[in-house]
Amino acid sequence: MCGKDGKLVEMKALILVGGYGTRLRPLTLSRPKPLVEFANKPMLLHQMEALVEAGVTQVVLAVSYHAEEMERELKEQASRLGARLVFSHETEPLGTAGPLALARDILSSETNEPFFVLNSDIICDFPFKELYSFHKSHGKEGTIVVTRVEEPSKYGVVVYQSDGCIQNFIEKPQEFVSNKINAGMYILNPSVLKRIQVRPTSIEKEVFPYMAQEGQLYAMELQGFWMDVGQPKDFLTGMSFYLTSLRHKLPSELYAGPGTVGNVLVDTTARIGSDCRIGPNVTIGPGVVIEDGVCIKRSTILSGAVVRSHAWLDQCIIGWRSVVGRWVRMENTTVLGEDVIVKDELYINGGQVLPHKSIATSVPDPQIIM
Repeated sequence: MCGKDGKLVEMKALILVGGYGTRLRPLTLSRPKPLVEFANKPMLLHQMEALVEAGVTQVVLAVSYHAEEMERELKEQASRLGARLVFSHETEPLGTAGPLALARDILSSETNEPFFVLNSDIICDFPFKELYSFHKSHGKEGTIVVTRVEEPSKYGVVVYQSDGCIQNFIEKPQEFVSNKINAGMYILNPSVLKRIQVRPTSIEKEVFPYMAQEGQLYAMELQGFWMDVGQPKDFLTGMSFYLTSLRHKLPSELYAGPGTVGNVLVDTTARIGSDCRIGPNVTIGPGVVIEDGVCIKRSTILSGAVVRSHAWLDQCIIGWRSVVGRWVRMENTTVLGEDVIVKDELYINGGQVLPHKSIATSVPDPQIIM
């Protein structure tokens, strides 16, 4: 990214990756949430690639758990992208603002360049270049990305003027005031760090309202899709949005083999048998084996899994190295953890199965299987 004088400036970003990822269990019992593959690459990698494309050269991961595993997996990816990965370790959970204060020395810069902040489970057409330009154009302390939702009463909404200047935030409004919500992506000037202490703090409730009162906070509306993919149902919805976006931007990346219906993403090392019906909105990971006569729709099959012949899957996430038996039917946001075996001819309706289990009887009602 170039500054006003034409010189290259170092752009930084902080990604909030703290937390146990409890909403995405049983997958997060085996891998930290940011490393769970979304559309065949770790969730966090989607964000890192978009940040680097926008000119970010240093990515700070604010972590409290699983730091070693993330460091091992992501350091190599970061150097491949040409970015430096820095870890900021929390000894206690610090909320959504505390981690910024903890990383104050890393985020501050002599050039006073703004830095990006984002939540780790957001998937969208990341607008970082547009966000940087808009932020520079109004010259205030911060800009947050907002997205339009159908049911604003479930969220905290953002009320702002036509130029983007935020007036206030209203939590779960019962009467319509706005349908724009905070999308979990920001660009902030280093001066914002003076507003935050190293203690558990919410940036949404304890920092942004004061910035808005002072006229220092602006909103930029996101174009295109947006999803918080931190829980299984939303993960699958987000995958549908992502594959639709991929169809528009890079259609050559989608799978077009026999029996494909709609948007399907298949790793080149996966094997698909004959007479299958795959799609719409399916992702099949590395080393997956799909036997003959299988029907899969609106589902993700993670690496090394096997789906035996004539199984039928709708709205499922199949964990790493799991095996789905012959003539099995699974639906209604069923999630298999890592290394789960489902015996032949069973019906699973909304089951959440913990890792390393073997299922020998049908599960007619949604439940967690320990």
